[in-house]
Amino acid sequence: MQYITYYQSPISGILLAADETGLTGLWFNGEKYYADHLGLTYEEKNTPILEQTKEWLNIYFTGKEPHFYPLIHMIGTPFQIFVWKILQKIPYGKTVTYGEIAKEIAKQKGMPRMSAQAVGGAVGHNAISIIIPCHRVVGTNGSLTGYAGGIDKKVKLLTLENTDMQHLFIPTKGTAL
Repeated sequence: MQYITYYQSPISGILLAADETGLTGLWFNGEKYYADHLGLTYEEKNTPILEQTKEWLNIYFTGKEPHFYPLIHMIGTPFQIFVWKILQKIPYGKTVTYGEIAKEIAKQKGMPRMSAQAVGGAVGHNAISIIIPCHRVVGTNGSLTGYAGGIDKKVKLLTLENTDMQHLFIPTKGTAL
């Protein structure tokens, strides 16, 4: 059984979902894959996992790095979960590129190379945004491309984390806006 609750952040309303194992979703209102992994049956109820997630978000949105994480339950393909685990290692206030993640995957799997586009697809389908920090992934040239929650929210999250934004820019054209 999944349970949902809502959280009002300073940048958008957020839908939270969890099951007995952990947090299964954290979606901004209007994001591209909103409630993508939410089952057909769920109950609106504040569970301990959802309360812990709200506490984490309260700390995060004050501009501080939370020093705990709610339990999470990633729902996706093995490749997606592999990518999302790499995302969890990106430090607060730092960014990495899709290409750097692709190189890390290739290295870990003993492959000659990995597609940055495949990585981008997995990053884009991350259902637990912010906590699994897909907003910290940027294009090789510094483009703030490809955030399912919207580029404006990506900029706000990175700014909140005091990320050095000097080398980053918002693309003016492209398919990943």
